[in-house]
Amino acid sequence: MGNEALVTRLRDLLGKGAVLTDSDVTASYARDMMPLAPSGTPLAVVLPANAAEVQAVVKACAEAKVPIVPRGAGSGLSGAANAIDGCVTLSMTKLNEIVEIDAGNRLAVVQPGVVNLDFRNAVEKHGLFYPPDPSSYDWCTIGGNLSTNAGGLCCVKYGVTTDSVLGLEVVLADGSLLKTGRRTVKGVAGYDLARLFVGSEGTLGVITQATVQLKPLPQAPATLVAGFSTTEAAGEAVARVVREGLVPSLLEIMDASSIKASEAYLKTDLGAGSNCQALLLGQSDAGGEVARRELAALEQICVDCGADLAYTTEDLEEGRMLLQARRVVLTALETYGLWLTDDVCVPRTRIAELIRGCEKISSEVGLRIAVVGHAGDGNMHPTIVYQPDDPSEFERAQRAFDEILEVGLSLGGTVTGEHGVGKIKREWLAREIGPVGLRVHQQIKRALDPENLFNPGSMFSMT
Repeated sequence: MGNEALVTRLRDLLGKGAVLTDSDVTASYARDMMPLAPSGTPLAVVLPANAAEVQAVVKACAEAKVPIVPRGAGSGLSGAANAIDGCVTLSMTKLNEIVEIDAGNRLAVVQPGVVNLDFRNAVEKHGLFYPPDPSSYDWCTIGGNLSTNAGGLCCVKYGVTTDSVLGLEVVLADGSLLKTGRRTVKGVAGYDLARLFVGSEGTLGVITQATVQLKPLPQAPATLVAGFSTTEAAGEAVARVVREGLVPSLLEIMDASSIKASEAYLKTDLGAGSNCQALLLGQSDAGGEVARRELAALEQICVDCGADLAYTTEDLEEGRMLLQARRVVLTALETYGLWLTDDVCVPRTRIAELIRGCEKISSEVGLRIAVVGHAGDGNMHPTIVYQPDDPSEFERAQRAFDEILEVGLSLGGTVTGEHGVGKIKREWLAREIGPVGLRVHQQIKRALDPENLFNPGSMFSMT
């Protein structure tokens, strides 16, 4: 089957309006938010409306031996959703139904095109809470979160996406529909295939539905802010929090560069002082006296570690204002140029070393690097700022990106904590997992996708 014949068949299966071939339109589906990742030109973009149509598309592409690249909203930061030349881009945004909310069993069944924030708002009406909250939660989709195993600010207490997944429906390479997982709290029947597909970046199958577990709606959070004159003191405070067994609902860190950018953008003073080198933001959503005890313990740790500022509040609006300083960092950095955000996770006792390493890299490449991250789980996001019209700066930004990953690995870390591998960290994944780990990945891929048609080139090479 030639390309024209495939497009005709897809239109017969889905309807003309669900198969897009205009180059100006398909270009908008060609890549995600990561400027370093390569992308190609898709043959067509298809928008199936249900699982049966996804199956039909997969079967047609399999017959034509045309690769398929699944895609959500395009908010990713690894190039995992980027098209390759001649592929069919499979946009899942029309599968946007919340199929079921079962409040009695604290679970929900949801399609991949549902926006994360819309889902969170829907379950909140039942007194429930869906924890994963990536920074793009107001426009990213559940399917993309599943494919990259997304995290967010509350991972320290609630974990990443896979920790909320009970079961999946997945279209396999032959077009069959796999139903895996369960609706029960416990279940150990067979391999845990649901966890295999979560984080596989569309390389093993296309997720068409997920059963996820929900939590009781947390209490309104109480908030801590603590400022430190040295990065090492802030790092020691994080390590003390871990050692003493505290599990706040949120524990974030900002370095001096990110603090200054946020203050300038918000036109506010966070009260940390001009000598502040690191800011910790913590929250407890336990409510009442439990939250007060948690924050008091956090505050005492910060003071003991030399914090120049340690302040707690139960005022919801004040807490939101403080957290806003963390959430707007990337937007604030846009006032200086384009940003390139990295994603590296290190042992929590080595956060300060990573930040110092980024400061050294910043000095060497001559570019601003601001570090923010989820201190509670060690997942840091060093963000490099460069001028897009300066090829030299872009090249130096690329160099800094890789050198940050090198530092992360040298500290016993991993090259991605939540953004995924995609098309920018394939060589780094191979370095991290080694030849035996890479071989096992390739064997699993061959078993489930023998023709290598699902998102080829993402995560790792098959050669």
